Amino acid sequence: MNLLLDTHVLLWWLDDQPTLSAKAKAAIADGKNLVFVSAVVIWEIRIKQALGKLEIPSDFREVLDDQSFEMLDITVEHAHTVGDLAAHHRDPFDRMLVAQAKMEGLTLVTRDILLKKYKIPLIEA
Repeated sequence: MNLLLDTHVLLWWLDDQPTLSAKAKAAIADGKNLVFVSAVVIWEIRIKQALGKLEIPSDFREVLDDQSFEMLDITVEHAHTVGDLAAHHRDPFDRMLVAQAKMEGLTLVTRDILLKKYKIPLIEA
């Protein structure tokens, strides 16, 4: 299975938060699964950091590099797919994650119940 982590899931994973469900932890830790982190997640984290809404370690880039995650770029086709999505969710970061999950055949790991409306494979975090 190929997974795509929502922003809160990545942060919970890196911080070893008990908030993350056992099912999500097991799926992320399973070496048979490819785990992707989208550029949109890094973008959202860095925006929140710049606004003072989130503290991350000064070596955040290295922390990510130490994980066995694949990085997923945002493409023009992903952007076009966002435009074709129903308006179930207004958050542009989440809409991009849905578009990427749809286009790339990924299972989104999230706690955001609104994303279920997009009928993409999900693992509840």
